[in-house]
Amino acid sequence: MSSRDHGKPTAPAAAPNSPGRPRIAALDVLRGFTLCEILLANIQLIANDRTAVVAQPMGDWDPWLGLPIFSLLFGIGFSLLLDSAASRAPRPRLVLLRRLLALLAIGLVHTLLWPGEILTKYAIVGMLVLLPSTWLPRWAVAGLAAVLVPVALFAGGGPLLIAGLFLLGSALVRYGVIEHIDRSTRGPLLLGLTFAAGTAGALWVRAGVQTGTDTTQPSFISGLADLLLAGVYVCVLLLLLRTPLRPALRAVFAPLGRMALTGYLSATVLVLAAAHLLGLPIGGDLTVAYLSAGAILLAQWLFSTLWLRRYRQGPLEWLWRWATWARRSALRLPAS
Repeated sequence: MSSRDHGKPTAPAAAPNSPGRPRIAALDVLRGFTLCEILLANIQLIANDRTAVVAQPMGDWDPWLGLPIFSLLFGIGFSLLLDSAASRAPRPRLVLLRRLLALLAIGLVHTLLWPGEILTKYAIVGMLVLLPSTWLPRWAVAGLAAVLVPVALFAGGGPLLIAGLFLLGSALVRYGVIEHIDRSTRGPLLLGLTFAAGTAGALWVRAGVQTGTDTTQPSFISGLADLLLAGVYVCVLLLLLRTPLRPALRAVFAPLGRMALTGYLSATVLVLAAAHLLGLPIGGDLTVAYLSAGAILLAQWLFSTLWLRRYRQGPLEWLWRWATWARRSALRLPAS
């Protein structure tokens, strides 16, 4: 029985050195795009120990938008790995547990450099919510996601929202939506228009209640507007991938997406080096911050592109895979 339909996955043991399922290009592009957005959102806080306060020059643009997309992608990746592990390991959930424990260890080390990092929360929420959800039928996972997301918005976000988006991503895999994400145009178009209309409505309502004394409703409306806007971004990217821009988008974002863990962690080191070793005023000057982020992303893109010409995955992704499967897999690509 497939893990998508719920039940105890049973499969013969197999070595994790095989290539596994083909990569879904759209997920790599979305992951790379989100990685860029998260660096732009966090670079000043990383450089100045979470104390940088600089007015955004883009009005209502919210740097928080990347986190819900990243959370959704994490839930998707988790369920895709469960499907893969179910056909390659006798105890697939043990594979997932090792993966989350390894992520927790990585996050704890990363916390020493950047206290605002997200990996520790992802690992803990994954163990408390995602892993137990693998025993639930897919309709229950979808139902929990539908409950947790609005409740989390009322509560102001946090781990509860991460849990809801994790479950939503898992449900999308288990209902077969992700299998067609690279081949669908109508779905992202209709969903994007719905999200755009919802965003416009939420912003209109927010504008009408901002002068009131009730802070709960504006907070919920703002969170809802941001979440819907993140959905618009996802749908727009998926639609652009169905146009002649697809090769360019893959060339720009897919290398970063395939090495997202390496990029996320190395960005912290590079930001701290630029701020404390080079003395760049990243925490106090928005222009310097954005120029520095652009330089870091360009350097990461060059490194990722060159690296993936010779190797199957990024260096930290390879170590994470080693911890996940408890066996070292081949890193270098075979000679052509």
